[in-house]
Amino acid sequence: MIRRSAVTVTVSVLVSGLDAELRRLGYKDSTLVWYRRCWRRLERFFAARGVEEFSLDMAMAWVDESCGFFEKERSGTLEANDVYLFRVAQMLGDYAVHGAVLRRYSRSVDKLSREGADTVARFEAWLRAADRAVSTVRTYGTVAGEFVAFSGTRGGVAHCDAAAIEAFVATLTGYQVKTVEQKLCALRSFLRFASAEGPLDAAVVDAVPAVRSSKQARVPSLWEPGEVARILDAIDRGNSCGKRDYAIVLLIARLGLRSIDVKRLEFGDFDWPGNWLFVTQAKTGGRVQLPLLKDVGWAVIDYMRAGRPVCDCPQVFVRHTAPIGPFSDQDHLHQILVKHARVAHVPISEKRRHGMHSLRHTLATRLLENGTPLEQIADILGHQSVRSTGVYLKSSLGLLAKCALDPDAPAQGVSQ
Repeated sequence: MIRRSAVTVTVSVLVSGLDAELRRLGYKDSTLVWYRRCWRRLERFFAARGVEEFSLDMAMAWVDESCGFFEKERSGTLEANDVYLFRVAQMLGDYAVHGAVLRRYSRSVDKLSREGADTVARFEAWLRAADRAVSTVRTYGTVAGEFVAFSGTRGGVAHCDAAAIEAFVATLTGYQVKTVEQKLCALRSFLRFASAEGPLDAAVVDAVPAVRSSKQARVPSLWEPGEVARILDAIDRGNSCGKRDYAIVLLIARLGLRSIDVKRLEFGDFDWPGNWLFVTQAKTGGRVQLPLLKDVGWAVIDYMRAGRPVCDCPQVFVRHTAPIGPFSDQDHLHQILVKHARVAHVPISEKRRHGMHSLRHTLATRLLENGTPLEQIADILGHQSVRSTGVYLKSSLGLLAKCALDPDAPAQGVSQ
């Protein structure tokens, strides 16, 4: 096991450790064959120069010699294979520093032993006994599974120490701050459970770093007026995927549904005679009743009748590539929105989050600007607290202007 405290490590030892870690993470055999071929080439490059110890600079020199990476980068002519070679070198460098494969490289779910799965199941039962929300149990259980699998090659959870925590935290590099904050909260909760259940030192919890983030400090991302309409108009409803994508985007943009709730929608959730949609929210477990707007209803009907592949599953929306079936909770739908935004020539900026959730933000802000009470918007979005809805006040300069205080006006009840 490679630790950050290691001053040097040979290329062969580094490659051997990384190979074992990728196998533990469930990388496909075909992918491992490709990595091993690249590693052999890199090892020959080091050996030809009489270098045994790994150096990221030397590894990058191998990348550059192999494909002219840096010149192509300057000229904007990089190809996929060039980026893959860069990834090989960068992954080795990250593993040399952290002793872990960062999450941005992982493409599969960590595999749990029977004992590990039992530990996660007990943790989830512990959370339910504490009356935690359904979504919290699910999310925290997922993170616990990731950590149990990660610690499996480091002596197990019982032997976890600050170095193991540091290595696991390194795997979260590249996530949004909100996601990192959530995962670290889940990790602290699991470590408290593990210390109460067994020999794990409770002090290990203190090794989990804090992420300074405030829910109310975040400003929701919005689409400009007219952009959502342009995206919807750009979707080609002449094919089955277009019919599906149009209905999905419309459900979120017009009714404010969460992506996971759209993926879980079943035929029985639609009350066609009464023009109602009933949604059991994955986040809160609550069931909300929403008016089935005419354009939304007809879009769903069009997909059901003329776009949906033959499939026995009860979910309305399914994947259109084999194997045909419902979306999993881990399937992200943001690529659908991005694809059609590009067709519509609506700019996509890295400075602005452009996932499906941004459509919820946009709907909530427009409703506020039109004078809809916060309580009603909270009901539409399925918020358990109006405080959660109040964050959308920050999205509109017009709304903020109405809330602004006159610094020269005396405060009520305060004497001059």
